[in-house]
Amino acid sequence: MAKFDLNDDGVVVIIGSGAGGGTLSHELTRRGIKVVLLEAGKRESLASFSQYPPEAFAQLTWLDPRTHSGTWTVREDYPTLPSWTAKTVGGTTVHWTGATPRIQPWEMKTRTTYGEMKGASLLDWPIEYDELKRYWELAERRMVVTRRHGNPGLPASNHFKVFYNGAKKIGYKRVHTNYMAINSRPADGRAFCIQQGFCVQGCKTGAKWSTLYTEIPRAEATGNLDLRTQSMATRIEHGPDGRVTGVVYLDSNGREQRQKARIVCVACNSVETARLLLLSESGKFPNGLANSHDQVGRNYCFHVGGFVWGIFDKPICAWRGTTLAGIVEDETRHDPKRGFAGGYHLELAALDLPSLPLAGLPYNWGRDFASIMENYRNMAGIFINGEDIPRATNRITLDRNVKDSYGLPVAHIHVDEHENNGAMRAHAQQQSKALFEAVGAKRVVHTRQTPATHNMCTARMSKDPRDGVTNAHGQTHDIANLFISDGSVMTTPSSANPTLTIVALALRQAEYIERQMSARNI
Repeated sequence: MAKFDLNDDGVVVIIGSGAGGGTLSHELTRRGIKVVLLEAGKRESLASFSQYPPEAFAQLTWLDPRTHSGTWTVREDYPTLPSWTAKTVGGTTVHWTGATPRIQPWEMKTRTTYGEMKGASLLDWPIEYDELKRYWELAERRMVVTRRHGNPGLPASNHFKVFYNGAKKIGYKRVHTNYMAINSRPADGRAFCIQQGFCVQGCKTGAKWSTLYTEIPRAEATGNLDLRTQSMATRIEHGPDGRVTGVVYLDSNGREQRQKARIVCVACNSVETARLLLLSESGKFPNGLANSHDQVGRNYCFHVGGFVWGIFDKPICAWRGTTLAGIVEDETRHDPKRGFAGGYHLELAALDLPSLPLAGLPYNWGRDFASIMENYRNMAGIFINGEDIPRATNRITLDRNVKDSYGLPVAHIHVDEHENNGAMRAHAQQQSKALFEAVGAKRVVHTRQTPATHNMCTARMSKDPRDGVTNAHGQTHDIANLFISDGSVMTTPSSANPTLTIVALALRQAEYIERQMSARNI
Protein backbone atom coordinates (compact mmCIF):
# COMPACT_ATOMS: atom_id res chain seq x y z
CA MET A 1 0.00 0.00 0.00
CA ALA A 2 1.28 3.48 -0.89
CA LYS A 3 2.42 5.97 1.74
CA PHE A 4 2.34 9.65 0.88
CA ASP A 5 4.09 12.42 2.75
CA LEU A 6 2.04 14.67 5.02
CA ASN A 7 3.44 17.66 3.11
CA ASP A 8 2.47 16.32 -0.33
CA ASP A 9 0.04 18.98 -1.49
CA GLY A 10 -0.70 17.16 -4.76
CA VAL A 11 -2.89 14.46 -3.23
CA VAL A 12 -6.66 14.27 -3.07
CA VAL A 13 -7.80 13.69 0.50
CA ILE A 14 -11.07 11.77 0.84
CA ILE A 15 -12.68 11.61 4.28
CA GLY A 16 -14.84 8.52 4.72
CA SER A 17 -14.62 5.15 2.97
CA GLY A 18 -18.24 4.15 2.40
CA ALA A 19 -20.37 4.11 -0.76
CA GLY A 20 -19.25 7.57 -1.83
CA GLY A 21 -15.71 7.82 -0.49
CA GLY A 22 -14.71 4.23 -1.21
CA THR A 23 -16.04 4.36 -4.77
CA LEU A 24 -14.44 7.74 -5.42
CA SER A 25 -11.10 6.44 -4.11
CA HIS A 26 -11.07 3.63 -6.66
CA GLU A 27 -12.21 5.82 -9.53
CA LEU A 28 -9.52 8.44 -8.92
CA THR A 29 -6.66 6.04 -8.19
CA ARG A 30 -7.31 3.97 -11.31
CA ARG A 31 -6.99 7.22 -13.24
CA GLY A 32 -3.50 7.71 -11.79
CA ILE A 33 -4.49 10.24 -9.12
CA LYS A 34 -2.90 9.95 -5.68
CA VAL A 35 -5.45 9.63 -2.87
CA VAL A 36 -5.17 9.73 0.92
CA LEU A 37 -8.27 8.05 2.36
CA LEU A 38 -9.03 8.88 5.99
CA GLU A 39 -11.34 6.52 7.88
CA ALA A 40 -12.27 7.03 11.53
CA GLY A 41 -12.98 3.33 12.12
CA LYS A 42 -11.06 0.07 12.07
CA ARG A 43 -10.64 -2.32 9.17
CA GLU A 44 -12.62 -5.52 9.55
CA SER A 45 -12.79 -8.51 7.20
CA LEU A 46 -14.97 -11.47 6.28
CA ALA A 47 -13.10 -13.42 8.95
CA SER A 48 -13.47 -10.81 11.70
CA PHE A 49 -17.18 -10.01 11.28
CA SER A 50 -19.13 -11.11 14.34
CA GLN A 51 -22.58 -12.61 13.96
CA TYR A 52 -23.36 -12.14 17.62
CA PRO A 53 -25.60 -9.06 17.23
CA PRO A 54 -24.52 -6.99 20.28
CA GLU A 55 -20.86 -7.58 19.44
CA ALA A 56 -21.43 -6.77 15.76
CA PHE A 57 -23.24 -3.56 16.68
CA ALA A 58 -20.28 -2.41 18.77
CA GLN A 59 -17.84 -3.50 16.08
CA LEU A 60 -19.40 -1.52 13.21
CA THR A 61 -21.46 1.35 14.63
CA TRP A 62 -20.67 5.03 15.17
CA LEU A 63 -20.99 5.06 18.95
CA ASP A 64 -19.95 8.61 19.81
CA PRO A 65 -23.00 10.45 21.15
CA ARG A 66 -25.40 12.55 19.12
CA THR A 67 -28.11 14.72 20.60
CA HIS A 68 -31.47 15.46 19.06
CA SER A 69 -34.64 17.50 19.44
CA GLY A 70 -37.91 18.24 17.68
CA THR A 71 -41.33 16.69 17.50
CA TRP A 72 -40.32 13.46 15.73
CA THR A 73 -41.10 10.36 17.79
CA VAL A 74 -37.50 9.10 17.55
CA ARG A 75 -36.74 11.49 20.38
CA GLU A 76 -39.00 9.50 22.70
CA ASP A 77 -38.48 5.99 21.34
CA TYR A 78 -34.72 6.02 20.68
CA PRO A 79 -33.23 8.75 22.91
CA THR A 80 -29.61 7.61 22.50
CA LEU A 81 -29.66 6.60 18.82
CA PRO A 82 -31.32 9.15 16.51
CA SER A 83 -29.18 8.03 13.59
CA TRP A 84 -27.58 4.65 12.95
CA THR A 85 -24.40 4.93 10.88
CA ALA A 86 -21.23 2.87 10.64
CA LYS A 87 -17.66 3.62 11.74
CA THR A 88 -15.48 1.13 9.92
CA VAL A 89 -13.59 0.77 6.65
CA GLY A 90 -16.32 0.45 4.04
CA GLY A 91 -18.65 2.62 6.11
CA THR A 92 -22.32 1.83 5.94
CA THR A 93 -21.76 -0.49 2.96
CA VAL A 94 -20.61 -3.04 5.54
CA HIS A 95 -23.83 -2.80 7.55
CA TRP A 96 -26.38 -2.04 4.80
CA THR A 97 -28.95 -4.52 3.52
CA GLY A 98 -28.08 -4.21 -0.18
CA ALA A 99 -31.35 -2.79 -1.57
CA THR A 100 -30.78 -0.68 -4.69
CA PRO A 101 -34.01 0.61 -6.28
CA ARG A 102 -33.71 3.65 -8.53
CA ILE A 103 -35.15 7.11 -7.96
CA GLN A 104 -38.25 7.78 -10.06
CA PRO A 105 -38.28 10.66 -12.60
CA TRP A 106 -40.78 12.86 -10.76
CA GLU A 107 -38.85 12.42 -7.51
CA MET A 108 -36.04 14.49 -9.03
CA LYS A 109 -38.54 17.29 -9.80
CA THR A 110 -40.51 17.52 -6.56
CA ARG A 111 -40.78 21.31 -6.57
CA THR A 112 -42.27 21.18 -10.05
CA THR A 113 -44.41 18.08 -9.40
CA TYR A 114 -45.71 18.71 -5.88
CA GLY A 115 -45.94 22.49 -6.15
CA GLU A 116 -46.03 24.81 -3.19
CA MET A 117 -46.13 22.81 0.04
CA LYS A 118 -46.41 24.63 3.35
CA GLY A 119 -43.44 24.09 5.62
CA ALA A 120 -41.37 22.35 2.93
CA SER A 121 -38.12 23.30 1.19
CA LEU A 122 -38.67 21.32 -2.00
CA LEU A 123 -36.19 21.80 -4.82
CA ASP A 124 -35.67 20.24 -8.25
CA TRP A 125 -32.39 18.41 -8.80
CA PRO A 126 -29.87 20.24 -11.01
CA ILE A 127 -29.27 16.96 -12.90
CA GLU A 128 -31.57 15.53 -15.54
CA TYR A 129 -32.97 12.06 -14.96
CA ASP A 130 -31.59 10.58 -18.17
CA GLU A 131 -28.05 11.64 -17.32
CA LEU A 132 -28.18 10.14 -13.84
CA LYS A 133 -29.71 6.99 -15.30
CA ARG A 134 -26.46 6.36 -17.22
CA TYR A 135 -24.53 6.36 -13.96
CA TRP A 136 -27.08 4.18 -12.18
CA GLU A 137 -26.51 1.62 -14.91
CA LEU A 138 -22.74 1.86 -14.46
CA ALA A 139 -23.18 1.50 -10.70
CA GLU A 140 -25.53 -1.48 -11.07
CA ARG A 141 -23.01 -3.30 -13.25
CA ARG A 142 -20.21 -2.49 -10.81
CA MET A 143 -22.26 -3.66 -7.82
CA VAL A 144 -23.81 -6.67 -9.66
CA VAL A 145 -27.39 -5.68 -8.84
CA THR A 146 -29.99 -8.44 -9.18
CA ARG A 147 -32.85 -8.10 -11.67
CA ARG A 148 -30.74 -5.68 -13.71
CA HIS A 149 -28.51 -6.30 -16.75
CA GLY A 150 -29.25 -10.02 -16.90
CA ASN A 151 -28.49 -10.76 -13.25
CA PRO A 152 -31.12 -13.14 -11.81
CA GLY A 153 -33.08 -12.23 -8.73
CA LEU A 154 -32.43 -13.74 -5.34
CA PRO A 155 -34.43 -16.87 -4.48
CA ALA A 156 -37.72 -16.57 -2.63
CA SER A 157 -37.40 -17.31 1.07
CA ASN A 158 -40.28 -18.68 3.13
CA HIS A 159 -40.62 -15.18 4.56
CA PHE A 160 -40.89 -13.71 1.06
CA LYS A 161 -43.61 -16.18 0.10
CA VAL A 162 -45.80 -14.90 2.94
CA PHE A 163 -45.10 -11.30 1.83
CA TYR A 164 -45.70 -12.10 -1.86
CA ASN A 165 -48.97 -13.97 -1.38
CA GLY A 166 -50.37 -11.28 0.89
CA ALA A 167 -49.40 -8.57 -1.59
CA LYS A 168 -51.01 -10.38 -4.49
CA LYS A 169 -54.22 -11.03 -2.55
CA ILE A 170 -54.76 -7.30 -1.93
CA GLY A 171 -54.12 -6.47 -5.58
CA TYR A 172 -50.47 -5.47 -5.78
CA LYS A 173 -48.77 -6.39 -9.04
CA ARG A 174 -45.16 -5.15 -8.80
CA VAL A 175 -43.87 -7.59 -6.18
CA HIS A 176 -40.51 -9.38 -6.38
CA THR A 177 -37.30 -10.16 -4.46
CA ASN A 178 -36.01 -6.60 -4.89
CA TYR A 179 -33.06 -5.07 -6.70
CA MET A 180 -30.18 -6.19 -4.50
CA ALA A 181 -26.42 -5.61 -4.64
CA ILE A 182 -26.05 -9.17 -3.36
CA ASN A 183 -24.85 -11.93 -5.64
CA SER A 184 -27.49 -14.45 -6.68
CA ARG A 185 -24.66 -16.36 -8.38
CA PRO A 186 -20.86 -16.08 -8.12
CA ALA A 187 -19.70 -12.81 -9.69
CA ASP A 188 -17.01 -10.17 -9.42
CA GLY A 189 -14.73 -12.61 -7.60
CA ARG A 190 -17.28 -12.92 -4.80
CA ALA A 191 -19.43 -15.81 -3.61
CA PHE A 192 -23.21 -16.07 -3.96
CA CYS A 193 -25.70 -15.44 -1.17
CA ILE A 194 -26.32 -18.51 0.97
CA GLN A 195 -29.49 -17.06 2.51
CA GLN A 196 -28.25 -17.21 6.09
CA GLY A 197 -29.53 -13.79 7.11
CA PHE A 198 -27.51 -11.58 9.48
CA CYS A 199 -26.92 -9.19 6.58
CA VAL A 200 -26.39 -6.10 8.76
CA GLN A 201 -23.64 -7.77 10.80
CA GLY A 202 -21.33 -7.83 7.77
CA CYS A 203 -21.59 -10.43 5.01
CA LYS A 204 -19.38 -13.40 5.89
CA THR A 205 -19.34 -14.69 2.29
CA GLY A 206 -18.73 -11.37 0.54
CA ALA A 207 -21.86 -11.85 -1.56
CA LYS A 208 -23.06 -8.39 -0.56
CA TRP A 209 -21.27 -5.53 -2.32
CA SER A 210 -19.18 -3.40 0.02
CA THR A 211 -16.34 -0.98 -0.69
CA LEU A 212 -14.44 -2.83 2.08
CA TYR A 213 -13.64 -5.74 -0.21
CA THR A 214 -14.33 -4.36 -3.71
CA GLU A 215 -13.42 -0.73 -4.41
CA ILE A 216 -10.84 -0.17 -1.67
CA PRO A 217 -8.62 -3.23 -2.34
CA ARG A 218 -8.72 -2.39 -6.05
CA ALA A 219 -7.69 1.18 -5.29
CA GLU A 220 -4.82 -0.14 -3.16
CA ALA A 221 -3.71 -2.38 -6.02
CA THR A 222 -3.12 0.69 -8.22
CA GLY A 223 -0.37 1.90 -5.88
CA ASN A 224 -2.11 5.27 -5.63
CA LEU A 225 -4.07 4.83 -2.38
CA ASP A 226 -2.85 5.62 1.13
CA LEU A 227 -5.56 4.31 3.45
CA ARG A 228 -5.26 5.56 7.03
CA THR A 229 -7.59 3.81 9.45
CA GLN A 230 -8.64 5.03 12.91
CA SER A 231 -7.93 8.54 11.63
CA MET A 232 -10.57 11.01 12.76
CA ALA A 233 -10.76 14.23 10.73
CA THR A 234 -11.31 17.20 13.04
CA ARG A 235 -11.14 20.16 10.66
CA ILE A 236 -10.46 21.17 7.07
CA GLU A 237 -8.02 24.05 6.64
CA HIS A 238 -7.81 26.71 3.94
CA GLY A 239 -5.44 29.38 2.70
CA PRO A 240 -5.84 33.18 2.43
CA ASP A 241 -7.68 32.77 -0.88
CA GLY A 242 -10.25 30.49 0.74
CA ARG A 243 -9.19 27.34 -1.14
CA VAL A 244 -8.77 24.32 1.10
CA THR A 245 -5.18 23.31 1.78
CA GLY A 246 -5.44 20.18 3.91
CA VAL A 247 -7.08 18.18 6.66
CA VAL A 248 -6.24 17.98 10.36
CA TYR A 249 -6.90 14.58 11.89
CA LEU A 250 -6.16 12.48 14.95
CA ASP A 251 -4.30 9.28 14.08
CA SER A 252 -4.71 5.84 15.65
CA ASN A 253 -2.48 6.90 18.56
CA GLY A 254 -4.47 10.07 19.22
CA ARG A 255 -1.75 12.33 17.80
CA GLU A 256 -2.75 15.32 15.70
CA GLN A 257 -1.59 15.17 12.10
CA ARG A 258 -1.98 17.58 9.21
CA GLN A 259 -2.23 16.23 5.66
CA LYS A 260 -1.84 18.79 2.89
CA ALA A 261 -4.09 18.43 -0.15
CA ARG A 262 -4.83 19.69 -3.63
CA ILE A 263 -8.49 18.71 -3.27
CA VAL A 264 -10.59 17.58 -0.30
CA CYS A 265 -13.67 15.36 -0.71
CA VAL A 266 -15.92 14.87 2.31
CA ALA A 267 -17.86 11.59 2.48
CA CYS A 268 -18.58 11.12 6.18
CA ASN A 269 -22.32 10.36 5.92
CA SER A 270 -24.72 13.31 6.00
CA VAL A 271 -24.69 13.85 9.76
CA GLU A 272 -20.91 13.83 10.17
CA THR A 273 -20.24 15.62 6.86
CA ALA A 274 -22.29 18.59 8.02
CA ARG A 275 -20.63 18.43 11.43
CA LEU A 276 -17.11 18.49 9.97
CA LEU A 277 -17.91 21.48 7.75
CA LEU A 278 -19.32 23.34 10.75
CA LEU A 279 -16.31 22.40 12.91
CA SER A 280 -14.03 23.91 10.25
CA GLU A 281 -15.08 27.48 11.01
CA SER A 282 -12.49 30.24 10.71
CA GLY A 283 -12.20 34.01 10.49
CA LYS A 284 -12.89 33.83 6.77
CA PHE A 285 -15.68 31.27 7.19
CA PRO A 286 -17.18 32.05 10.62
CA ASN A 287 -20.20 29.81 10.03
CA GLY A 288 -18.19 26.85 8.77
CA LEU A 289 -16.88 25.88 5.36
CA ALA A 290 -19.11 26.14 2.27
CA ASN A 291 -21.77 27.82 4.38
CA SER A 292 -22.01 31.39 3.10
CA HIS A 293 -25.78 31.01 2.68
CA ASP A 294 -26.37 29.09 5.94
CA GLN A 295 -27.31 25.93 4.06
CA VAL A 296 -24.86 23.43 5.58
CA GLY A 297 -26.80 20.98 7.74
CA ARG A 298 -30.21 22.22 6.61
CA ASN A 299 -32.86 20.19 4.77
CA TYR A 300 -31.82 17.04 6.65
CA CYS A 301 -33.79 14.05 5.38
CA PHE A 302 -34.03 10.39 6.31
CA HIS A 303 -36.93 8.30 5.01
CA VAL A 304 -40.47 7.88 6.25
CA GLY A 305 -39.93 4.57 8.04
CA GLY A 306 -41.32 2.08 10.45
CA PHE A 307 -41.71 -1.67 10.97
CA VAL A 308 -44.95 -3.63 10.64
CA TRP A 309 -45.01 -7.13 12.12
CA GLY A 310 -47.56 -9.82 11.35
CA ILE A 311 -47.97 -12.67 13.85
CA PHE A 312 -49.15 -16.02 12.50
CA ASP A 313 -50.16 -19.41 13.86
CA LYS A 314 -47.30 -21.28 12.23
CA PRO A 315 -43.52 -20.72 12.05
CA ILE A 316 -42.11 -18.44 9.37
CA CYS A 317 -38.48 -18.20 10.55
CA ALA A 318 -38.03 -14.76 8.99
CA TRP A 319 -34.36 -14.62 9.97
CA ARG A 320 -33.59 -17.21 7.31
CA GLY A 321 -32.95 -15.58 3.96
CA THR A 322 -31.62 -12.27 2.71
CA THR A 323 -32.94 -9.56 5.00
CA LEU A 324 -34.49 -7.13 2.52
CA ALA A 325 -35.10 -9.45 -0.46
CA GLY A 326 -38.69 -8.46 -1.12
CA ILE A 327 -40.39 -5.29 -2.36
CA VAL A 328 -43.80 -3.94 -3.32
CA GLU A 329 -43.39 -1.10 -5.82
CA ASP A 330 -47.08 -0.35 -6.49
CA GLU A 331 -47.18 2.50 -3.95
CA THR A 332 -44.12 4.15 -5.48
CA ARG A 333 -46.13 6.80 -7.28
CA HIS A 334 -47.39 10.34 -6.83
CA ASP A 335 -51.13 10.14 -6.24
CA PRO A 336 -52.46 12.97 -4.04
CA LYS A 337 -55.82 11.15 -3.81
CA ARG A 338 -54.19 8.97 -1.14
CA GLY A 339 -53.86 12.06 1.06
CA PHE A 340 -50.16 12.79 0.66
CA ALA A 341 -47.51 13.68 -1.91
CA GLY A 342 -44.91 11.20 -3.11
CA GLY A 343 -44.69 7.47 -2.65
CA TYR A 344 -43.17 4.64 -0.67
CA HIS A 345 -41.87 1.08 -0.91
CA LEU A 346 -42.91 -1.83 1.25
CA GLU A 347 -39.81 -3.95 1.82
CA LEU A 348 -39.39 -7.36 3.41
CA ALA A 349 -37.78 -6.95 6.84
CA ALA A 350 -36.40 -9.12 9.62
CA LEU A 351 -34.47 -8.35 12.78
CA ASP A 352 -32.37 -10.73 14.84
CA LEU A 353 -33.89 -11.59 18.19
CA PRO A 354 -31.63 -9.36 20.36
CA SER A 355 -32.28 -6.35 18.08
CA LEU A 356 -36.05 -6.81 17.87
CA PRO A 357 -36.94 -5.32 21.28
CA LEU A 358 -34.37 -2.52 20.85
CA ALA A 359 -35.13 -1.36 17.32
CA GLY A 360 -38.25 -3.07 16.08
CA LEU A 361 -41.05 -3.07 18.64
CA PRO A 362 -43.22 -0.20 19.91
CA TYR A 363 -44.02 -1.78 23.26
CA ASN A 364 -42.37 -1.45 26.65
CA TRP A 365 -41.67 -4.47 28.78
CA GLY A 366 -44.77 -6.20 30.09
CA ARG A 367 -47.20 -9.03 29.45
CA ASP A 368 -48.29 -7.82 26.01
CA PHE A 369 -44.68 -7.25 24.92
CA ALA A 370 -43.75 -10.73 26.11
CA SER A 371 -46.59 -12.26 24.11
CA ILE A 372 -45.16 -10.70 20.92
CA MET A 373 -41.62 -11.86 21.68
CA GLU A 374 -42.86 -15.39 22.34
CA ASN A 375 -44.09 -15.47 18.74
CA TYR A 376 -40.73 -14.55 17.18
CA ARG A 377 -40.63 -17.74 15.07
CA ASN A 378 -44.12 -16.96 13.76
CA MET A 379 -43.49 -13.32 12.78
CA ALA A 380 -43.22 -11.77 9.32
CA GLY A 381 -41.97 -8.23 8.85
CA ILE A 382 -42.31 -5.25 6.53
CA PHE A 383 -40.27 -2.06 6.53
CA ILE A 384 -41.85 1.11 5.17
CA ASN A 385 -39.46 3.22 3.07
CA GLY A 386 -41.07 6.46 1.92
CA GLU A 387 -40.15 9.90 0.68
CA ASP A 388 -39.37 12.34 3.47
CA ILE A 389 -40.31 15.98 2.84
CA PRO A 390 -37.32 18.34 3.27
CA ARG A 391 -37.66 21.25 5.69
CA ALA A 392 -35.08 24.00 6.10
CA THR A 393 -35.51 23.82 9.87
CA ASN A 394 -34.70 20.10 9.99
CA ARG A 395 -30.99 20.37 10.34
CA ILE A 396 -27.65 19.31 11.78
CA THR A 397 -25.93 21.78 14.12
CA LEU A 398 -23.18 21.54 16.72
CA ASP A 399 -24.03 20.79 20.34
CA ARG A 400 -21.26 22.64 22.14
CA ASN A 401 -22.46 21.35 25.52
CA VAL A 402 -21.82 17.70 24.67
CA LYS A 403 -18.42 16.47 23.53
CA ASP A 404 -17.32 13.29 21.82
CA SER A 405 -14.40 11.08 22.84
CA TYR A 406 -12.04 13.51 21.09
CA GLY A 407 -13.37 16.54 22.99
CA LEU A 408 -15.24 17.95 19.96
CA PRO A 409 -18.85 19.21 19.93
CA VAL A 410 -21.17 16.44 18.76
CA ALA A 411 -23.78 16.64 16.03
CA HIS A 412 -27.23 17.78 17.10
CA ILE A 413 -30.12 16.55 14.95
CA HIS A 414 -33.35 18.58 14.97
CA VAL A 415 -36.43 17.16 13.22
CA ASP A 416 -40.03 18.27 13.12
CA GLU A 417 -41.68 15.84 10.74
CA HIS A 418 -43.82 17.31 7.99
CA GLU A 419 -47.49 16.35 8.18
CA ASN A 420 -47.09 14.63 4.80
CA ASN A 421 -44.83 12.07 6.49
CA GLY A 422 -47.48 11.09 9.02
CA ALA A 423 -50.16 10.68 6.36
CA MET A 424 -47.85 8.52 4.25
CA ARG A 425 -46.82 6.34 7.20
CA ALA A 426 -50.45 5.79 8.24
CA HIS A 427 -51.37 4.72 4.71
CA ALA A 428 -48.40 2.34 4.53
CA GLN A 429 -49.27 0.83 7.90
CA GLN A 430 -52.85 0.27 6.79
CA GLN A 431 -51.74 -1.42 3.57
CA SER A 432 -49.20 -3.58 5.39
CA LYS A 433 -51.84 -4.67 7.88
CA ALA A 434 -54.18 -5.61 5.04
CA LEU A 435 -51.37 -7.55 3.36
CA PHE A 436 -50.66 -9.66 6.43
CA GLU A 437 -54.32 -10.20 7.31
CA ALA A 438 -54.97 -11.40 3.75
CA VAL A 439 -52.76 -14.43 4.47
CA GLY A 440 -54.04 -15.15 7.95
CA ALA A 441 -52.16 -12.98 10.42
CA LYS A 442 -53.79 -13.27 13.83
CA ARG A 443 -52.31 -9.97 14.97
CA VAL A 444 -50.46 -6.99 13.38
CA VAL A 445 -48.37 -4.47 15.31
CA HIS A 446 -46.30 -1.55 14.06
CA THR A 447 -43.70 0.95 15.18
CA ARG A 448 -43.42 4.68 14.83
CA GLN A 449 -40.51 6.33 12.97
CA THR A 450 -37.29 4.35 13.37
CA PRO A 451 -33.76 5.78 13.81
CA ALA A 452 -32.38 7.21 10.59
CA THR A 453 -30.19 4.81 8.63
CA HIS A 454 -30.64 6.75 5.38
CA ASN A 455 -29.19 10.20 6.07
CA MET A 456 -29.39 12.69 3.20
CA CYS A 457 -29.54 16.23 1.82
CA THR A 458 -27.52 18.24 4.41
CA ALA A 459 -25.24 19.70 1.70
CA ARG A 460 -27.65 19.46 -1.18
CA MET A 461 -26.99 20.18 -4.83
CA SER A 462 -28.63 23.28 -6.27
CA LYS A 463 -28.42 25.54 -9.30
CA ASP A 464 -28.69 28.64 -7.12
CA PRO A 465 -26.06 28.86 -4.32
CA ARG A 466 -28.71 30.37 -2.06
CA ASP A 467 -30.63 27.07 -2.10
CA GLY A 468 -27.87 24.57 -1.38
CA VAL A 469 -24.21 23.84 -0.78
CA THR A 470 -22.87 22.24 -3.98
CA ASN A 471 -23.32 22.31 -7.73
CA ALA A 472 -24.47 19.34 -9.78
CA HIS A 473 -21.05 17.65 -9.39
CA GLY A 474 -20.86 17.90 -5.60
CA GLN A 475 -18.37 20.80 -5.87
CA THR A 476 -19.14 23.36 -3.19
CA HIS A 477 -20.44 26.68 -4.44
CA ASP A 478 -18.05 28.58 -2.16
CA ILE A 479 -14.78 26.64 -2.56
CA ALA A 480 -13.73 25.17 -5.91
CA ASN A 481 -11.43 22.46 -4.51
CA LEU A 482 -13.81 21.24 -1.80
CA PHE A 483 -16.25 18.48 -2.77
CA ILE A 484 -19.01 16.58 -0.99
CA SER A 485 -19.13 12.93 -2.00
CA ASP A 486 -21.94 11.20 -0.09
CA GLY A 487 -25.71 11.31 0.36
CA SER A 488 -25.46 14.85 1.70
CA VAL A 489 -25.56 16.15 -1.88
CA MET A 490 -28.91 14.58 -2.77
CA THR A 491 -31.33 17.42 -3.46
CA THR A 492 -34.34 15.49 -2.20
CA PRO A 493 -34.44 11.96 -0.75
CA SER A 494 -36.95 10.20 -3.05
CA SER A 495 -38.44 6.91 -1.86
CA ALA A 496 -35.44 4.84 -2.97
CA ASN A 497 -32.77 3.45 -0.65
CA PRO A 498 -29.90 5.88 -1.32
CA THR A 499 -26.75 3.77 -1.79
CA LEU A 500 -27.14 3.16 -5.53
CA THR A 501 -27.48 6.90 -6.14
CA ILE A 502 -24.52 7.71 -3.89
CA VAL A 503 -22.34 5.32 -5.92
CA ALA A 504 -23.66 6.71 -9.22
CA LEU A 505 -22.91 10.28 -8.14
CA ALA A 506 -19.39 9.26 -7.05
CA LEU A 507 -18.72 7.71 -10.47
CA ARG A 508 -19.90 10.92 -12.12
CA GLN A 509 -17.94 13.11 -9.72
CA ALA A 510 -14.70 11.22 -10.38
CA GLU A 511 -14.96 11.98 -14.10
CA TYR A 512 -15.54 15.66 -13.34
CA ILE A 513 -12.63 15.89 -10.89
CA GLU A 514 -10.27 14.30 -13.42
CA ARG A 515 -11.35 16.80 -16.10
CA GLN A 516 -10.98 19.74 -13.72
CA MET A 517 -7.55 18.59 -12.55
CA SER A 518 -6.37 18.06 -16.14
CA ALA A 519 -7.54 21.56 -17.04
CA ARG A 520 -5.75 22.92 -13.94
CA ASN A 521 -8.99 24.46 -12.74
CA ILE A 522 -8.51 22.85 -9.32
